[in-house]
Amino acid sequence: MAGFDVIIPARLSATRLPGKPLLDVAGKPLVIRVAEAAATSGAARIVVATDDDEILRVVQAAGFDAVMTPADCPSGTDRIASAIERLGITPETVLVNVQGDEPDMPGELIDQVADALISMPDAVMSTACARIDNDADWADPSVVKVVRDMNDNALYFSRESIPAVDARPDDALAMRHIGIYGYRAGYVTQFASRSPAPIELAERLEQLRVLWHGERIAVCEAVRAPGPGVDTPADLERVRKQFAS
Repeated sequence: MAGFDVIIPARLSATRLPGKPLLDVAGKPLVIRVAEAAATSGAARIVVATDDDEILRVVQAAGFDAVMTPADCPSGTDRIASAIERLGITPETVLVNVQGDEPDMPGELIDQVADALISMPDAVMSTACARIDNDADWADPSVVKVVRDMNDNALYFSRESIPAVDARPDDALAMRHIGIYGYRAGYVTQFASRSPAPIELAERLEQLRVLWHGERIAVCEAVRAPGPGVDTPADLERVRKQFAS
């Protein structure tokens, strides 16, 4: 496997779970659980990009690298772009963005996303997907769907039931998108300099900015999919029980 780094964007404020990165998950802060999950991958380096001094101290005390980024970064990708500049990361470095509320992210999936980008040089980004196995997820707008072409490049992402209203999960025409991304550092800087695309604003999906500009996203089917991230108090309770057991 070629070398790659993991960057975990972690901001302190969250509407539904204030102070989310520092919330306790079976004796450790959530952000540390995420970093430990990333450490099971083949990443050469793991860095938490944050806007908060306390998160910085907690991460460093646990033995992981961390870097301060501006509080006003509009997205995790913008925070990673800031980290790239502050850390002096070279443009050709492959990075995997593991979101700071994904403590169940399998290390082998992180490796798989990095490999997907490295093995498809025409792609500027890589991500992952998994089968949709029930009608509830198919209809749920919080479950993002992706349709791929014959070469496993993304055709479109949507919160709706694509590619057709009468398609069913067992058709496997659309897959559940998993929010993990691989890219080269130079492309992150380019992406962050662009204005949001109309389809991105309509769907509220940042990755559509890539497709809007005619670029390719490689989408691999996860060897092992993570559980849901931590967005709500119910999610937090679920992961607490999972790690406690």
